[in-house]
Amino acid sequence: MKKDVYANITDQQLLDNYYAGHDSQWLGILLQRYTMLLLGVCMKYLKNEEESKDAVQQIFLKAITELQRYKVDYFKSWLYMVARNHCLMKLRDKNGRAVREINDNMPLAADIPEPALQIEKDKLLTYVGLSLNELTAEQKTCVTLFYLEKKSYTEIAAITGFTLMQVKSYIQNGKRNLKILVEKKMKA
Repeated sequence: MKKDVYANITDQQLLDNYYAGHDSQWLGILLQRYTMLLLGVCMKYLKNEEESKDAVQQIFLKAITELQRYKVDYFKSWLYMVARNHCLMKLRDKNGRAVREINDNMPLAADIPEPALQIEKDKLLTYVGLSLNELTAEQKTCVTLFYLEKKSYTEIAAITGFTLMQVKSYIQNGKRNLKILVEKKMKA
């Protein structure tokens, strides 16, 4: 079994190396780490191994293109969202109608046509992304680590150097401010 010589390099370090010199070798190593995760995500949505393998390749190409244009701070979460959105778009194209993920938090909306729901959801996600950038740096960091990276208060404190009370405050205030900013954008 071949040992991964890059195992001790974090995702963030690989991403930073890529951004520093735009050497695609770093990006290749990073993407290779997530091949099985992406295949699993694609299998969950597409339910077909060959389609899922093709989708992983298409996601890699999209990731390479997007990372050349934008700076990504939380690679794993970002890559998961790219994969999920790619699969949902494939299902929408395949079925000729909008597809949405079913989860426990989804409100019942039988009277709203499905394409309208997807448009609203896309709009909301766009507003959340824009509003996240309007938070203070501390709030943005803590909210992102807590909600997107699923880190605990203790882990966030260790990563950021903030006290536990500061972390809780930044998350609470950031969440409240995010809601206010998104609501303003939705009304405009």
